[in-house]
Amino acid sequence: MSETIFSKIIRGEIPCHKVYEDEQVLAFLDIFPLSRGHTLVIPKEAKATMAELSDGAAAGLGRALPRICRAVMSATGASAYNLLQNNGSAAHQAVMHVHVHIIPKYESGEGLGLVWKPGKLDASEGSLLAGKVAAALR
Repeated sequence: MSETIFSKIIRGEIPCHKVYEDEQVLAFLDIFPLSRGHTLVIPKEAKATMAELSDGAAAGLGRALPRICRAVMSATGASAYNLLQNNGSAAHQAVMHVHVHIIPKYESGEGLGLVWKPGKLDASEGSLLAGKVAAALR
């Protein structure tokens, strides 16, 4: 994987407003926040997408996220929050190092804006696709 700004932040070459760190995870405030308290949580393992992470790095990320979410909510007093995690440029990933955004949402509307355009899953297509995904997990 190529070098990213997050690799430099992990090594301490670029400063950040750190809120949490352990052996596997680093969390810091986003310098281009969508709302006050917008926090990035990154694994120290340098992989571009969630599917590439080792089980250990993914577990470390999963263990840290709830704790950091609670802290962000407590510190900001936000009424809600979004977790956002993009994988690949087509999914709007800008830094090719896994990262999860914790984006506080306020009564004022500050936070992540989202337009959701749901479709409808055809029952036979759903059955076929679920079978393919389950087979890929074996």
